[in-house]
Amino acid sequence: MIDTHCHIDFKDFDRDREEVIGQAAEFGVDRLINIGADIPSSRRAFRLANEYENIFCTVGVHPHDAKTLTDDFLSEMTTMTGNKKVVGIGEIGLDYYRDLSPRDIQKKAFIKQLDLAVELDLPIVIHVREAMEDALHIIADYVGRLSGVFHCFPGTVKEAEQMNNMGFHVSVNGVMTYKNSKMADIGRDIPLEWILIETDCPYLTPVPHRGKRNCPAYVRFVAEKLAQLREMEVAEIDKLTTRNAEKLFRLVETFG
Repeated sequence: MIDTHCHIDFKDFDRDREEVIGQAAEFGVDRLINIGADIPSSRRAFRLANEYENIFCTVGVHPHDAKTLTDDFLSEMTTMTGNKKVVGIGEIGLDYYRDLSPRDIQKKAFIKQLDLAVELDLPIVIHVREAMEDALHIIADYVGRLSGVFHCFPGTVKEAEQMNNMGFHVSVNGVMTYKNSKMADIGRDIPLEWILIETDCPYLTPVPHRGKRNCPAYVRFVAEKLAQLREMEVAEIDKLTTRNAEKLFRLVETFG
């Protein structure tokens, strides 16, 4: 399995990071994509990916921190992507739930990083919260030039269809295991070819460990829930979602 979205560089893992990485491998999670969320975490993700063979990363600035994005860091991102362990730009997008950066600045930062992803021919990892309409409007200008994934997909089945028509995947995580989760509709009803699995650890811990720190090994509970929803074997879910991730992030060329 591949955990396509984790944050093991965060301080939540400072006391046992190596143990957590080893535990993931023991439970069949053989590759991790550690996601940059701001300037410091992108640098940490880059260093971590270069310390472990089975860890890859993305670099980017989350909408919460959009006001911190500078031309200097865009140049630094370009330099980092020359390393084969950097497999995408992200997480980037729009977040109108917390509005930690002004919305006009979020949009500008989003567009600058989309432009960079086009220039570098890299997939993107998108974060959207209560901003789907604006996000779709912006991304519409990039159809045919970009691929990527809407992580922790917050939308409807119809919106997932729009994502796919634009060339994007959606990812599901521990939220899908929660009672009355709308994400379960996504997991059950859209074609598996569109789906990636993730943890977003240390957040969004799946049942049966909800309330505790999430970790990459727990992506197996996401796969198990997806298998339950679709009445399939977990091994088949693993095979198909792994193939999706390998294709999107071009991991077959960089690992093995």
